[in-house]
Amino acid sequence: MKNYIHILKRTKLFAGVGDDEISAMLSCLGARLYNYKKGEYVLRQGEHLSDIIVLVEGNLHIQKDDYWGNRSILGQVAVGEMFGEAYVAPESGALLNDVVATENSTVIFFDVRKIITTCSSGCRFHYLIVQNMFFAISDKNRKLVQKLGHMSKRTTREKLISYLSEESKKQNSSSFTIPFNRQQLADFLSVDRSAMSNELCKMRDEGLIAFDKNYFRLF
Repeated sequence: MKNYIHILKRTKLFAGVGDDEISAMLSCLGARLYNYKKGEYVLRQGEHLSDIIVLVEGNLHIQKDDYWGNRSILGQVAVGEMFGEAYVAPESGALLNDVVATENSTVIFFDVRKIITTCSSGCRFHYLIVQNMFFAISDKNRKLVQKLGHMSKRTTREKLISYLSEESKKQNSSSFTIPFNRQQLADFLSVDRSAMSNELCKMRDEGLIAFDKNYFRLF
């Protein structure tokens, strides 16, 4: 697990905490490391969660399938990001979505009770971890608001423009890559893949964008 300390140091949860302090706190925070192969479920809808997970290698999708197998991708967990904070309160209930590894991934589980309760050894940086978790939750809420902004658009083109514009701003460039393939992007925006692909081609022909797989350029 210590091989991933350099990753943990760059996360919002451990912002401001040094390598030695992180190493010393892993046991204090009940850290457990798990590996998942591509396509495996990290968490399943209906499970109850008492941990916060941090992805240290790979990529995860938060998704939900309906009775007929139609899939919606609600979000992505990239390296250094955490998941589960919305479900660890006593009255939060069971998970509403699945969390699936889209490539071979490594995840560290942290016992939330040990995070929010200072340990007997009095770790110097424990209070900072609690503060960081609050800020990370605030950032996740902001991202949720952004997604709701995309979803509130009426047409497929409006949803694409909203999403691509946001990615351009986030990456501070008119040329960028997105973390989804075509089907995943359609699932994320809750649109039909064929209709979305047709709209992308129309936008390209009109000189609004250029693209190659998950690379985009806005004009």
